[in-house]
Amino acid sequence: MLKELETLVARLEQGELSLDESLRQFERGVELARLCEQALKAAEQKVEILLEHSADAATVPFESDSG
Repeated sequence: MLKELETLVARLEQGELSLDESLRQFERGVELARLCEQALKAAEQKVEILLEHSADAATVPFESDSG
């Protein structure tokens, strides 16, 4: 997804596309950017949940069976 967006931006920056093709590529770029943003938000939420769980977890000292 991100790689496609990077390729698309590079093609648009070259300025060799027709106006119609540039508009289509721009629309696809907006769609990809939204998808990347959604994926990033989902990842951030997962990290927040993991951090909350790790902060709530009590630490228990390790006890060896050999002692």
